[in-house]
Amino acid sequence: MAMKKNTTRHRWGPEADFLVIGSGIAGLRAAIELAQHGKVLIVTKGSRLESNSIYAQGGVAVAMNAEDDVNLHFTDTIRAGHQLGREDAARVLVEEGPTRIQELITWGTQFDRHFTMDLLVVDGRCCGAVAVSEATGDVKLLPAAAVILTTGGAGQIYGRTTNTGNATGDGMAMAYRAGVVLEDMEFVQFHPTALYLPSSPPFLLSEAMRGEGGLLRNRKGESFLSRYHPAAELASRDIVARAIWSEMAASRSRHVYLDVTHLGKDFIKKRFPTIYQTCLRFDIDITEEWIPVAPSAHYFMGGLKAGIDGETTVPGLLAAGETACNGVHGANRLASNSLLEGLVFGYRAATSAASLPAGPKRAHLKSLAAKFAAEPAGALEDSEKLRNSLRRLMWSKVGLVRTGDSLIQALAQLSRWDPQIQVSLHTRSDLEVKNMLQVARCVTEAALWRENKLPG
Repeated sequence: MAMKKNTTRHRWGPEADFLVIGSGIAGLRAAIELAQHGKVLIVTKGSRLESNSIYAQGGVAVAMNAEDDVNLHFTDTIRAGHQLGREDAARVLVEEGPTRIQELITWGTQFDRHFTMDLLVVDGRCCGAVAVSEATGDVKLLPAAAVILTTGGAGQIYGRTTNTGNATGDGMAMAYRAGVVLEDMEFVQFHPTALYLPSSPPFLLSEAMRGEGGLLRNRKGESFLSRYHPAAELASRDIVARAIWSEMAASRSRHVYLDVTHLGKDFIKKRFPTIYQTCLRFDIDITEEWIPVAPSAHYFMGGLKAGIDGETTVPGLLAAGETACNGVHGANRLASNSLLEGLVFGYRAATSAASLPAGPKRAHLKSLAAKFAAEPAGALEDSEKLRNSLRRLMWSKVGLVRTGDSLIQALAQLSRWDPQIQVSLHTRSDLEVKNMLQVARCVTEAALWRENKLPG
């Protein structure tokens, strides 16, 4: 680890009543609601158009008509979560979902690009954040009466993931450092069918392909899912993903195949145009060829422990979307509930934040400003190498199938890396690796604590 002289400037950021960190669907819904109550600052890293919300293929699961449909949505959500979800959160999701969908009209917002380093906590209350401008490198203090974390998940800690490069667990790690309770971090959902090509990143192949009659086949060409569950291709994501993993292990193969060729060319092109065109760019014609697929890390059910109004264990800090763990998903998310979760709980977090009293004035934060100004900046020697090593470790030791031994081995290696991040880091690449390492440790430790096997 190399140390360097601190030449970074520290100054105050823009004035705002509310600070929303993250620009996915939960963050935008929260910001729109908060705009009625004061000035809102949205802080987002990288491109404002890059978030997992944009790449969601399954649509939004919501019952728009009969009461029976709402009850069915509730039952499916609890069942998919292996009965470990919180019923009050699931009830809020399905009952308020139709209202949030009706509100989806053309809305606009403005963005301010910083990378958020840490949360500001004074006397046990969150009152803002510390961010670094990606354009200038300036470190800014951003005071606010309330902060809503909507930074998404942490799929990038795994070697294979359907998540965008932004999903490095920043909000979870910042909250952890601020003393916020994290919950259910061991519950990581692996999407069963992501395109497997050694030269390309995983591309999610919608479960609707199996819903329309697509079949999973092993290397011998055998349809195998009925051996693992009576629902076969229609079983829940975790069951299908583990079945694929077992078939891969048995045949020493890195993938299985998804076969939709029997559905007909015209139907496939019309029903799955994006998937058809994407696979064609990789020289795979899914109307004539089986598609190589393998599981990939996809969604975090765990995160900041939050109530149904977004409140966390630190006053002034709220969370929504994949960053939060309000219990709605239990151990496994029902397909197509993620966008709905962002809409429903982003709205509720904003409503809750709007009722909070004003936070400390800038004058009360001068000591914090002085602390950050005096703190020497460090740098990782090779953040890219450490990032890749972490992703390989988590995929092999803390992936779909975990054992006590594999988790202990992973934890030992994470402990050896820990000293490298115990300094003040100011670049985006270094900060992302720091956040990834801390989230990976939380996932590994939580997995060690949960020794019981899930049903199914």
